[in-house]
Amino acid sequence: MKKILLLFMLISSVSFGQKKLDKLLNKFNKNNVPYISVDSLASTKAILLDSREEKEYKVSHLEDAILVGFDHFEVAQTIAKLPKDKNAKIVVYCSLGIRSEIVADKLIKEGYTNVFNLYGGIFEWKNNDYQVIDTLGSNTEKVHTFNKDWSKWLKKGKKVYEKK
Repeated sequence: MKKILLLFMLISSVSFGQKKLDKLLNKFNKNNVPYISVDSLASTKAILLDSREEKEYKVSHLEDAILVGFDHFEVAQTIAKLPKDKNAKIVVYCSLGIRSEIVADKLIKEGYTNVFNLYGGIFEWKNNDYQVIDTLGSNTEKVHTFNKDWSKWLKKGKKVYEKK
């Protein structure tokens, strides 16, 4: 009986956490880019675009991700880094999936047809025990969480942010 209760509590907390993330993403996003889950991304091949800023990327990023940034994102510069095949699978991510939706939408408007937004971003990736790497290509536990308020969404790993 205790095992059943513990299992129920675990499933409930995961479900509650996901509902809270859904609420956050629905507040900021227009849902005009399809999401891909971290589990789906982990089992597929895709071009990864990191739409966070360089200081965030330097702390850690997904392996083989191309930094495209957000504040100074240039669609033409990004397209130059992509294959000519506009059907290539592209996954854009940021911390949680807010900035990445905006970048992904710009690629879709340029004719890319297989573009996804990583649901929950690098935080959800790390929360699900997937590896991130530093600028030397070494596995790290560190994840840049943007600021103290956003850091609450990272449940695993070491939080890095600038204190004001």
